[in-house]
Amino acid sequence: MKKFRYGRTEIDHLKNRDRHLGAAIDEIGMIEREVRPDLFTALVASVASQQISAKAAETVWQRMEERLKTITPSSIAGATPEEIQQCGMSMRKAGYIKGIGVAVTNGSLDLAGLHELSDDDVIARLSALNGVGIWTAEMLLIFSMERPDVLSWGDLAIRRGMIHLYGKSTIDRPAFERYRKRYSPYGSVASLYLWELSHR
Repeated sequence: MKKFRYGRTEIDHLKNRDRHLGAAIDEIGMIEREVRPDLFTALVASVASQQISAKAAETVWQRMEERLKTITPSSIAGATPEEIQQCGMSMRKAGYIKGIGVAVTNGSLDLAGLHELSDDDVIARLSALNGVGIWTAEMLLIFSMERPDVLSWGDLAIRRGMIHLYGKSTIDRPAFERYRKRYSPYGSVASLYLWELSHR
């Protein structure tokens, strides 16, 4: 299992820039989060798991593997929406997943080419797909592409972590952007710690 890679450089930067986050890093220690380098399976899994529990998402994924044997652009593009739906999801979601498979097989979505693009361009390209929003694209940037500086305004748990960390009642967009600049260029590592703090 591959983990999101970070180390002394990122930790020292964040500790030097923000004493509250530094104290949290010292308390929590290193965080291990799995990454899924295959962009296609990561994208399909993220759409399949939207608005359902982790356990339900695991069941859906197992059914997809049983029905399709391998989850590839061609196997998804070749399946009917009904076949995908029967794995345990809505017809709308099945249509989104099939659409991703078709986009990759017909070349309108070049997943390998995403690695050459900036974060903003990756987000724009992925969120143009039906069923893929900005948040999903940001999670792929972190957990598939291991981009170092992603902090998602649309992630409620990130904002909850900030509220907890700084003892605030709410975080508005200007405050969020100030923290984002403070953490940069290692916002993704800050995100790992803010997620951890959101559970406390």
